[in-house]
Amino acid sequence: MDWITSDGLTDYDEAVAFMEARAAAIATGEAEECIWLLEHPPLYSAGTSARREDLTDPDRFPVHESKRGGQYTYHGPGQRVIYVMLNLGERGRDVRRFVQQLEHWVIATLDEFNLRGHIREGRVGVWIERDDKPLTATGTKPEDKIAAIGIRLRKWVSFHGISINVEPDLSHFDGIVPCGIAEHGVTSLVDLGLPVTMADLDVALRKTFDEVVGDLPEEALAQGD
Repeated sequence: MDWITSDGLTDYDEAVAFMEARAAAIATGEAEECIWLLEHPPLYSAGTSARREDLTDPDRFPVHESKRGGQYTYHGPGQRVIYVMLNLGERGRDVRRFVQQLEHWVIATLDEFNLRGHIREGRVGVWIERDDKPLTATGTKPEDKIAAIGIRLRKWVSFHGISINVEPDLSHFDGIVPCGIAEHGVTSLVDLGLPVTMADLDVALRKTFDEVVGDLPEEALAQGD
């Protein structure tokens, strides 16, 4: 398993080109699986389910058409993007389970900072209940999204992945309806009052990956030798 951490801001198109090449190499057994941690300059990304009406300010930032699953999302400085190039062909070929693993990976990572994340039926990603905000009109706690998930598979190798808000400019989400869900907001670790740095998050991601997702099964590794 290769772990790559890129400093500065990585161009989106260059990142996609890298992922596509790496995924192809993983599929043929020419490269190891890879987790890539990076940040992008401000941009909007449209997944395969994106609705044009959810792009409310198309001139604000560059808009990239993506073939990952999901709808519109924002990427920018202060947000940790985690691109996951993993071989699902050797991990059970269960896409739903894989997405759930990614969600639980995020939840386990947030738990390292004593923050409880939630999964909601019909809403991909990880959500935070806001005890510091008034109850909604229906009497429930308001919820804000802290992490988005959108993947693509090619020959059973995943790419694209997860974004976790550490300290992005949350107003940048105003140009879209994030993930097509208008009734909930967006938050970040720093917005929640947690003085977490990108380096802190990276340490937690690395620790909890082994606990939740883990390496390839031993029999798959043996076949690759």
